[in-house]
Amino acid sequence: MHLSTLILPIHRWSEGREVWQRAEELGFHAAYTYDHLAWRTFRDGPWFGAVPTLTAAAAATERMRLGTLITSPNFRHPVTLAKDLITLDDVSGGRITLGIGAGGNGFDATTLRRADEAPWTPRERADHFGEFVPLLDQLLREPSVTYEGEFYTANEARNIPGCVQRPRLPFAIAATGPRGQKLAARYGQGWVTTGDPKLYETGTPEQSVAALRRQLDGLDAAGTAVGRDTTELEKILLTGFTPDRPLDSFDAFVDFAGTHFALGFTEIVLHWPVPGSDFAADEKVFERIATEGLTQLR
Repeated sequence: MHLSTLILPIHRWSEGREVWQRAEELGFHAAYTYDHLAWRTFRDGPWFGAVPTLTAAAAATERMRLGTLITSPNFRHPVTLAKDLITLDDVSGGRITLGIGAGGNGFDATTLRRADEAPWTPRERADHFGEFVPLLDQLLREPSVTYEGEFYTANEARNIPGCVQRPRLPFAIAATGPRGQKLAARYGQGWVTTGDPKLYETGTPEQSVAALRRQLDGLDAAGTAVGRDTTELEKILLTGFTPDRPLDSFDAFVDFAGTHFALGFTEIVLHWPVPGSDFAADEKVFERIATEGLTQLR
């Protein structure tokens, strides 16, 4: 069982350094950040780049794993992303996990497009993702890659010396549909979900658990389809998007964590508190959860 946190990239580094270092002091297994150009209600406030933020965090910490939840093809290209990831893995001493997904319809999907150009449809996002992941896997494993596909091209793309982690840094693939879950089963070292978004506002915790169970069953079926035992995959739940409120109290977290670890999840990710936002939480409760929460489950 692992407990991790997600730190929004909203802090100038003069303040952000202390947040990332405090996350390590509290004993979190990993600290992630979002990889977006802008995001939801934070669009009109400070929002920094994921790769530079993680590079700075790697230099400011020593033990904690670091990564993205999530990176997507909406504005990333496999060749340039691979170069950044290899550098990040080197700076961190092999502590990077890439959380990666197909992306959605938010600002990432429109910022680089003309006003008269429609964002990708769900099928188009899935098509791009289906080519993006295998190519990125190849780029991170091989010193030189030449590839020409429907969406992406690499012409003798060099990635020397490669990742510190071998054969490459781990992928945690966010997917709930059959195509994406097959990618997770084939290429992932982890699988990520936020639950069923349709239940966030009007569903119940019991309905959410049932939906997550169905997603886990789908992952098992995807593994069978591609010949992979999905018990090998880390199952990561990013909280904050289900009807549950695990940060309301220490006991609420223990109940939530016990239920979801019993489902088969191996890592729970909590948003670092942001006052005045959907991620507001009592900092004393949050720190107690970080330091004592898992001990109640052993």
